This record gives sequence, structure tokens and C-alpha cells, in this order.
Amino acid sequence: MQPHAENGRPLPLITEISRPFFDAAREQKLVMQRCPRDGFFFYPRARCPHCLQADWAWQEAQPTGAIHSFSVERMGQDPGQRGRVPFTIVLVDLDDGPRMIGNMEGEPDVRVGQRVEVTFELLDGAPLTCFRQIAD
Repeated sequence: MQPHAENGRPLPLITEISRPFFDAAREQKLVMQRCPRDGFFFYPRARCPHCLQADWAWQEAQPTGAIHSFSVERMGQDPGQRGRVPFTIVLVDLDDGPRMIGNMEGEPDVRVGQRVEVTFELLDGAPLTCFRQIAD
């Protein structure tokens, strides 16, 4: 079952496999699993999604990337998010390879290809992935 914050916003479901990612995120650090053959991958899982081996290690990753796609939520379809509209959700190609999704900080003028960096919003103690603009 999906956990929710006191204000109704959804929170991540933290498992034993994903715990190192979320522990680092609480400290504003981006760590991801890295396969010795295929490089970084995301979302945390027991095996590399490419070669299916389990000999990966947690490593700090570059927290920067470029926006691949985005969507502006204006309707508040999720009742727990209605108080936040409008907000922007971005899909980001990280410089180290994987794609991540998260909220864009503020109400910026967002465009595909725009450079961003990962940051984390703490909500009821749980880190939520966010992105903020950086200079091109």
C-alpha cells in the first residue's frame, strides 16, 4: 500500500533494496546502483536490468542532467496534490545515464534539453526527488 504524508501527498515506499538510495537522499546526495558491465541504473532493484547480474554496488552519481520530457499538472487529479497545482513533473536524462522522474522546483519556464540538478524535498521525513534549474 502506498504511504501518504499527513497532507495527503504520496510518499515513496522504502524497501530494504531501496533504503541506501533514500538514506543518501536525506543528506541531499544522489547514490545509485552501478553494474560493473552496464553502468548506473535506476530505480533500485535486486539485479541489473540489462544483464540480470547481482554484482552491482552503490556509488555516488553525478546529480546533473537534461530534461527529456515534462508535464505541467494543472487539474489536481490526485486529491493529495490539488493544493500544489500548477506544478511541473520532469523526466530527466542524468549525465551518468539513467532517467529519473521528479518535481521541478518552483514554477520555472521549462524546456526539453534544459540543464537541471537533483535535489530532494523532505516530506514527513521521506525524501522526494526534485530538480532545479542550473546554468546551461
